[in-house]
Amino acid sequence: MSYLKNNFLLSNKTAERLYFEYAREMPIFDYHCHLSERELLQNAPCSDLSTLWLGGDHYKWRLMRNFGIDEELITGKKCTERRFGEFCRVLGTAFGNPIYHWSQMELESFFACDLEINATNADAILLHCNNLIREQQITPQKPIEASNVRGLCTTNEVFDDLTVFDEIAKKNYRFRVIPAFRGDKIMNIDAPNYTEFVEKLEALTHQITCLDELEEALEARLLEFIRRGTRASDIALERVCEITPAETADCVLKRALAGEKLTQADAEAFKGYLTYFLMKLYAKHGIVTELHIGAMRNNNTHMLAKLGADTGYDSISDTNSITHLARLFDHLELEDSLPKTIVFNLNPKMNPEIMTLIGCFQGSEAKGKIQYGAAWWFLDNKVGMERHLEDLTATGHLATFVGMLTDSRSLLSYPRHHYFRRILCNYLGTMMERGEMTNNIAAVGSVVQDICYRNAVDYFDLRHDSFFSVETSKG
Repeated sequence: MSYLKNNFLLSNKTAERLYFEYAREMPIFDYHCHLSERELLQNAPCSDLSTLWLGGDHYKWRLMRNFGIDEELITGKKCTERRFGEFCRVLGTAFGNPIYHWSQMELESFFACDLEINATNADAILLHCNNLIREQQITPQKPIEASNVRGLCTTNEVFDDLTVFDEIAKKNYRFRVIPAFRGDKIMNIDAPNYTEFVEKLEALTHQITCLDELEEALEARLLEFIRRGTRASDIALERVCEITPAETADCVLKRALAGEKLTQADAEAFKGYLTYFLMKLYAKHGIVTELHIGAMRNNNTHMLAKLGADTGYDSISDTNSITHLARLFDHLELEDSLPKTIVFNLNPKMNPEIMTLIGCFQGSEAKGKIQYGAAWWFLDNKVGMERHLEDLTATGHLATFVGMLTDSRSLLSYPRHHYFRRILCNYLGTMMERGEMTNNIAAVGSVVQDICYRNAVDYFDLRHDSFFSVETSKG
């Protein structure tokens, strides 16, 4: 029998009321994830639980590595049954880790299996779930719809094939799949295969020999994304770089296209300018910027060469770029070109700095125009979420928050929204019971519903889209 109870993470009766009466039934808008649009289009029946859980989830891979599991059993070609057994053995003692919670929630939510995940129960869990997968012909569509997801935004590079989204739109899904525009591969000019990425962009637009032509190509692609309903963009930076003149960026680009070796200063000059250019472009077309700051990527050179990027070898950076972020916002504000922006910060030591900076650039264009994004990546756990809520309420305004996202490659990740919702309801319910805020349960419940769903729908201007309409009053 699982340790999960109805009051999981809910420490008092008021928290329980907020969750069960207001939060639990709210739909989900997953405005940033890494699901494969091709997998969603193909909608092929899933093969087995081991592949579903472990096929591409670097969160789980890191946990197994911490336990000393051989890499061949994590990302290699060993049999799925043995890999699954090792994962259950590892998870059985990962007390308090978010994966310990998420996996148990996923098991019960999607497979009606309340066995505790551990080495002893591994075979029984696998048998039960694989039988269910086969009997019900579970496809990617089914867990998403079962989670009451109304829409999700995949993350797509500027040269990705957008006809996939045209084909998905023809499907009879009860959720929308919307591409988010990501220019990272064009921004990361110091990447070894940078010219290959430029060539892919050229194939879809025109020849690129200078900065003006690159900018024109990027805008042309953004317009193609917008035709598919794009409302969001994504920029991922270890740190924000200083804005440099266009002439400097143009010189760096021409040298890169000529195959010259660039210095770190060259790369930062280009990234600084292109961040500014992209955000200005997003403001022009009414696109939300999702700015991810603070990930130090690909730390293990040996494993990068072996497995590639996004395989679990990233970490939190200690680099402080708050001054450059302030100048970036200020420069765009002076030009009336600061877009709605969600800042996702990976280093919790920077929470107060970023929160107070955000408060300097709000505007009447939206409630919470500049957002402090949800606890992200290494912080989307109980401790990280609670700290996020504390910092947000201390120096910002909780009721404007656009809430949780999965940021996941896993089709089974949607219980993370309920993990967050329980923590949110417990946070507010505890303050209510302590007499630190109103005890008007309906008023607080309405704010909870806003944070769970409505704020994000409004923020991304989707309130008039039929996929996102919903009756959200109590009961």
